[in-house]
Amino acid sequence: MTTTVLTTARPTASGGPARLWQLALGDFRDRVRRPAYAVTLLAAVGLGLLAVPPADGHWAILALGSYRGEYNSAYVGTATALAGALWLTLGGFYVVRKGLGRDEETGVGQILAAAPLGNTGLLLAKLLGNLLVLASMLGVLSLTAPALQLVRGEDRALDPVALLTPFVVLTLPLLVATAALAVLFETVPLLRGGLGNVVWFAFAPLLLIAGESPGAPFGGLGLGPAADSLRDGLAAHGADLGSDEFSLGLTRVDTPLEAFHWDGAGFGGGFLAQRALLVLLAVALAALPALWFTRFDPARAGLRTATRAPSGAGDTPPTTVAPAAAFRTSLPTAAPRRSVPGSGFGRLLLGEARILFADASRWWWLAAAGLVVAGLAVPADTGVGAVLPAAWVWPVLLWSRLGSRSAEYGLEVLLSACPAGRTRLLAEWGSGVLLTAMTGAGVLVRLAAAGDTAGVAAWSAGALFVPSLALALGTLSRTHRLFQALYLPLWYLAVNQVAALDFMGTVRRAGIPAGPSPLLVTAIAAVLLATAVLTTSARRT
Repeated sequence: MTTTVLTTARPTASGGPARLWQLALGDFRDRVRRPAYAVTLLAAVGLGLLAVPPADGHWAILALGSYRGEYNSAYVGTATALAGALWLTLGGFYVVRKGLGRDEETGVGQILAAAPLGNTGLLLAKLLGNLLVLASMLGVLSLTAPALQLVRGEDRALDPVALLTPFVVLTLPLLVATAALAVLFETVPLLRGGLGNVVWFAFAPLLLIAGESPGAPFGGLGLGPAADSLRDGLAAHGADLGSDEFSLGLTRVDTPLEAFHWDGAGFGGGFLAQRALLVLLAVALAALPALWFTRFDPARAGLRTATRAPSGAGDTPPTTVAPAAAFRTSLPTAAPRRSVPGSGFGRLLLGEARILFADASRWWWLAAAGLVVAGLAVPADTGVGAVLPAAWVWPVLLWSRLGSRSAEYGLEVLLSACPAGRTRLLAEWGSGVLLTAMTGAGVLVRLAAAGDTAGVAAWSAGALFVPSLALALGTLSRTHRLFQALYLPLWYLAVNQVAALDFMGTVRRAGIPAGPSPLLVTAIAAVLLATAVLTTSARRT
């Protein structure tokens, strides 16, 4: 018998800039066709509105104590560019980080494995594709700036150079670095999945805060030249800054800021050289994974896994397991029917809980148990303010699988043929509620022991809200990433005492939860759950 062996051609370094550009442009076109891209552009417009508030507004993105620059081209361009440097860097990472993962999921990666382009060229093409997406968001933001200058009406004389220079000098180099880090994260196995999202959310704000200092490497966010020039302009205006400081970030102000004339910052040769060096280092960082990236090649991946394969391994290698098979391997053996007597829904809930908990390691459960013990050990106020936020961010990677697991494992068609689809979805939601209650149980016991009925009500509403949000977003988007991208900022704002967004009762005034009413949070949870159920029902018809 003759056996034919199909091999993948080893990529070469040929292709050149034209092929690299074609790959990057194709990747960009694929992304702009998705509804999520329109949402990102709308977010860029919203960012511009925040950066240039009305003259009588009570918030500011860029402020020098109780002062701000007059809304001319120089100030509007600088304010919106710095806002973009801050928020597009943090949020843009989540927008572009799945380029390589999407190629692998859709099978395009197998085609790229045989393309006549080396690893370095492929990674640089992904870098360029990421940058095109981020630059398009920056382009929308830069178009919003002159429109806002005209709308605010303090100075309607448009100066294109003063308006656009800050975007090129301050923001664009940071977006190149963000695009490069997104490529790097996708090629590091530990950071490729949801853990990478959490790591970025935890450490990116620290990097951005450090970047606001005048002596930050590569010019940081670019705040140094702008802040120095604004201080000089304020001194020329005859105002005394006093103990006030320069601030960048969404800040509430009690009284509208006072305007003064400012002609813009001058960016010297040294600063421009630092920004150019940042771009070069970002390109090198994106190319670095070429040393270990397998570029979706099963032959090359097989060489790395063959020596680690245990004796008696199955015929299907780990790198080519079908999605449905991968899903089945994560399911524990179903419990006997008598394990939950007389309750069909109970058995279904138990099965969904086992599926949800299957991704958690023993170390994960040990840390979760530690949070429960901490909630029992500290006073109720400390538990709500410190332990509960930690307990309700720890399961974020598990929650994010609610509503999206069947789509990501290719089981939607199979499950759509099964009866009682709504019941299964409710059981999936119930498993999320169970997970939320388990991780926050220590704080709940302390609140109940202290007789804090308001705290118990807020806790209960939060325990319903989080899995409802996860299930709705997972069902609508069919991916776990949307929940991770939205829940982490929401959690962060609640932890930072933004009472209007506190869904778990951690913001307190005189010992009473200061956030939305638990009834309102529960109602929102019900709406989210109904959205998930209706979406699933519509897809089954």
